[in-house]
Amino acid sequence: MVFVLTAGHILIDIRILVDEFATPDRESTILGLSRGLGGSAANVAVGVVRLGGKARIIGKVGMDNFGRLAVEELLKKKVDINGLKIDLLGETGFSIVLINQHGEVIFYGKKGSAEKLRIEEINENIFENIEFLHIASLRREIAEEIARIAKKHKITVSYDPGRLVVKEGYAKLSQTLNHIDILLVNEKEALTLANKTSINEAIEFFKKQVKSNTIIKLGSKGAYVIRKKEAIHIKPHKVKAIDTTGAGDAFAAGLIIKYSETRDLVQAAEYGNAVAALKVQKLGAQEIPTRKEVEEFIKNKTR
Repeated sequence: MVFVLTAGHILIDIRILVDEFATPDRESTILGLSRGLGGSAANVAVGVVRLGGKARIIGKVGMDNFGRLAVEELLKKKVDINGLKIDLLGETGFSIVLINQHGEVIFYGKKGSAEKLRIEEINENIFENIEFLHIASLRREIAEEIARIAKKHKITVSYDPGRLVVKEGYAKLSQTLNHIDILLVNEKEALTLANKTSINEAIEFFKKQVKSNTIIKLGSKGAYVIRKKEAIHIKPHKVKAIDTTGAGDAFAAGLIIKYSETRDLVQAAEYGNAVAALKVQKLGAQEIPTRKEVEEFIKNKTR
């Protein structure tokens, strides 16, 4: 059983299901409302546990109602919270997630205490017995320091920087990538990081410029695995998407589980793709399937 450490945002998601997105001066009907644990680091940690692994999390929440809810949810979902820090004077971050009946998503976010984590708050003891570290959406400077510590402990590191960090550009991010084994970006982030207008141009950039293995997540179009200067397309699964929130995190959880077992990035990406395909058919960022469900899905698809 792989033991995974995730580092990044722990948030509360307020999910609002609507018939259509409202435009100025137009009302849209609310079809459903729910709230629960969110944030990329929390989503991946929960996904790892759902898929049969163990997970510990590094992150920060406020001492408020949202913070208590986040802690309760992490414990209930069997995530080790030894790396969790409490911001006594801050507010727990949250996202308002609007989802229409076509599965399209609009986000409004306030990161709050999640962005206030400091490197000096991280105890190196929490890296003991860890086999894999996944860093998600943290500030570039602290992500780099956490990755440095992990490499001291010979831990495999994946990094999903997120849209805001990617906007800083490759020149700033390249130093951090020296400590990363697997970089995960979506299509828009890949184009931004490569400063290109087509995915084929971006792939060539990653082949030539980025030393770490790279996964470009394409959503309904599958994914690309870029390793050893070759690009391999992972074919998508045709499913009806209900909610794409957290699909990238579900992909990452699946990738981590399978890569830890096989050390084959293509197999791992194919598995992550199947996990994400199952997730998008359910409402909620953490509706990640169990290992049994994924294996049954893959078996049925290959018949």
